[in-house]
Amino acid sequence: MPYENQKLIELNQFLKKSKIAIIGLGVSNIPLLDYLYNLKSKVTIFDDREIEKIPKQILDKITEYGYEFSFGKNSLNKLLNFDIIFRSPSCMPTQKELKLEEERGAIITTEIEMFMKLFPGKIIGITGSDGKTTTTTLIYKILKNNGYNCYLGGNLGIPLFTKLYEMKPEDIAILELSSFQLMGMEISPNISVITNITPNHLNVHSSYEEYIEAKKNIFKYQNEDGIVILNYDNDITRECSKEAEGTVKFFSSKTKLEDGIILDGNIIKECKDKLRKHILNTDDLILRGRHMYENVCAALSATETLVKIEDAVKTVKQFKGVEHRLEFVRELDGVKWYNDSIGSSPTRTIAGLYSFDERITLIAGGYDKNLDYTPIARPILEKVDNLILIGATATKIFDAVKEEAEKQQKQIKIYMCDELKNAILLAKKVTNKGDIVLLSPASASFDMFKNFEDRGNKFKELVNSL
Repeated sequence: MPYENQKLIELNQFLKKSKIAIIGLGVSNIPLLDYLYNLKSKVTIFDDREIEKIPKQILDKITEYGYEFSFGKNSLNKLLNFDIIFRSPSCMPTQKELKLEEERGAIITTEIEMFMKLFPGKIIGITGSDGKTTTTTLIYKILKNNGYNCYLGGNLGIPLFTKLYEMKPEDIAILELSSFQLMGMEISPNISVITNITPNHLNVHSSYEEYIEAKKNIFKYQNEDGIVILNYDNDITRECSKEAEGTVKFFSSKTKLEDGIILDGNIIKECKDKLRKHILNTDDLILRGRHMYENVCAALSATETLVKIEDAVKTVKQFKGVEHRLEFVRELDGVKWYNDSIGSSPTRTIAGLYSFDERITLIAGGYDKNLDYTPIARPILEKVDNLILIGATATKIFDAVKEEAEKQQKQIKIYMCDELKNAILLAKKVTNKGDIVLLSPASASFDMFKNFEDRGNKFKELVNSL
């Protein structure tokens, strides 16, 4: 008899007779428009953009489906007496209008949280300040290459909620989960991974503590059957082990653990029963950089109950990485150019800098997320010959590096540019043969670009046109 998802059937019955709000017309919520129309649900759309900023095809669909809507800065003033509210991840659950509706009895959820509650198979969830996309993608490829029917979702792939009808208990969902998606969530994956936790998104979260607590939701609702994989080298993730209900597994690139996956020199080892088994030499990988090898350790830890480690290693060796993450663009006149546009925080850029033995011309700067740039100064002085700064954070990075240079009595060439194109032309001029040019902004992209992908694609386009 074909499998039927009874939880989904029950939810659909509830949605048919409910008053539903959708807050935010982002990627995750758009498929809900069709799904709820097919159920003949009563829906109201909320978005803080003015109507002229909403794409025409979306407006046409809202009109065709007869949905009510409230757009603009004060759109949530009309959020009143709903049964269930699907908020976009960017709409924080701490907003007063949401809290009031919750007090009135409304269910506040997200597309991804509802998916997790209804998915019939095993869920692997990955979060972290850095490395989550690479780790998520690698886990997905390991499982897929070893015969599992997998779905990739969360921040990656496509919104999965509307695909639930085709999913079966033997399937596996691999989800990249941001702090915005995890905040307010009341369910955790079966297997959870936290790559690391460092300050990030402090322009949105009310505090670093709020950001950390959001990340912890990835394992807080596990039971004793759950598994959580934690970075032993990160103080915050290591402490998370004290709050875990299920099995804790560590990975490390700095400590020779008794139990876990470790990076020891250039060898990745499996530690178990006081034995350390050599499983992989990093020289055999396409990936480059210690932080990438840490992602490999995390992925191997997450899949070891599902795939023989020898079979997982076959996929790891073939893995070329993910676009915009230390992505080799081209070599020109003896200089290699790398796109690390994902480097949207100081810690990401520091990891990128330490991935190279060559001297570096670094292009950095961008949108300000209220982060501290003091920690990046010393690595820049150690690894960088030419620092080219653009964007809103240029002055903050300049000040941090200048102060550290004065302390160390060191010299570094620092240039300020008005746009990426001019930064690239300058980098071509000042970089010596045998060195590299690295775009790793240590900042978000929104002052000049749509997102980090847009920034990275523009960098590649400009570099390839030289």
